[in-house]
Amino acid sequence: MKLLEIYILRRILQMFLVALLPVLTIIWTIQVLGRINLVTDTGQSMGSFVVLATYILPTIVPVVLPFALAIGITQTLTAMNNDSELPVIDAAGSSRSIIYRPVLLLAAFLSIFSFVVANFVEPPSRVAARQMVAAAYADLLSSVIEEKTFRSIEDGLYVQISERHSGRILTGLFVVDQRDPNFDLIYYAREGSIDESGTSLTMRDGEVHRKTPEGRVSIIKFVSYAFDLSAMSGAEAPSYTAADRSLGFLLNPDPEDSHVQRSPGSYRAELHGRLTEWLFPFMLALVSLVVAGDSRSHRQARLHPMVIALLLAFGLRWMGFSFKNLVKQDEANTYLLYLLPVVTIMSCSYLLATHRTIRMPRAVYDFANRTLRWLRQKLSPRASIGGSQ
Repeated sequence: MKLLEIYILRRILQMFLVALLPVLTIIWTIQVLGRINLVTDTGQSMGSFVVLATYILPTIVPVVLPFALAIGITQTLTAMNNDSELPVIDAAGSSRSIIYRPVLLLAAFLSIFSFVVANFVEPPSRVAARQMVAAAYADLLSSVIEEKTFRSIEDGLYVQISERHSGRILTGLFVVDQRDPNFDLIYYAREGSIDESGTSLTMRDGEVHRKTPEGRVSIIKFVSYAFDLSAMSGAEAPSYTAADRSLGFLLNPDPEDSHVQRSPGSYRAELHGRLTEWLFPFMLALVSLVVAGDSRSHRQARLHPMVIALLLAFGLRWMGFSFKNLVKQDEANTYLLYLLPVVTIMSCSYLLATHRTIRMPRAVYDFANRTLRWLRQKLSPRASIGGSQ
């Protein structure tokens, strides 16, 4: 690789990381905060929470990475054009491949990286996260509920215990069950115990109050009463979706799997999506080259290439999601997922080979200019001073 190509590659890689890391951090933080209840509801340590957050990270990398690459390419090439570096390269008679080669090499590497993450890292991470959450909620009463503290196990179900003893023995039980809209149940018991599987609570020497919506209350005393915990303990194995499955399973799904039987279209869409979505970094790199890879005069009015590239990137990504939903509904639409990258790559390759550029429609360009002028007038200091007078 020539010195100039290394220079371009280094600048694009730096801008790519500058765009990727903050966006990745923001989205990752949002995803992590959505699961903060794992700590608050089950009493897990912060170490467990960090492990869960690590499992979430591979699920968002393939989505964010193509957009960060588009930002890195367009911003770098625009800066080089503004610094007259691109015009100098053209004036020196250098081939356009000096600009294209480092961009396409980086895009090819990131596409392969995206394929590896989406097919070999993300599915095991999803499975591990599901198993971790299920294990955290399993046997919830005997290991997590704090003494003398009301805890909400699920919507409409609250538990308090006075003391926890060895041998899975609980004393001073108070349980409120409001999950059935036809009546409320309140349990009191001197003592209780949870079986080894964590799916059944046996209460002894207590009473249950049954209250109807009309206000009638019936009280039943019991010597022993079994309360089913299986619905809330999470002791059963977590269910997996198509996104949690490995590439090998998607290529040959188990016909006896209950989820495959209920939603075969989701497995079909997930398979073809994984075989095509890894091309998005390469597709958006070509789009960015078409938008910002040419040298232009500073006097030539145009929107920032990054804006155009991101609009096209969001449009392509939206089409990818739409086609994936169509494949889920009908297998006959499978060709659309493969047609999108083929048409995009071929169209951009033709534009680059013929030195053509993507031009915005005149109406859109005029509307954007009017909007920018209006914003400048509203935000300019002189306008603010005139308004205050």
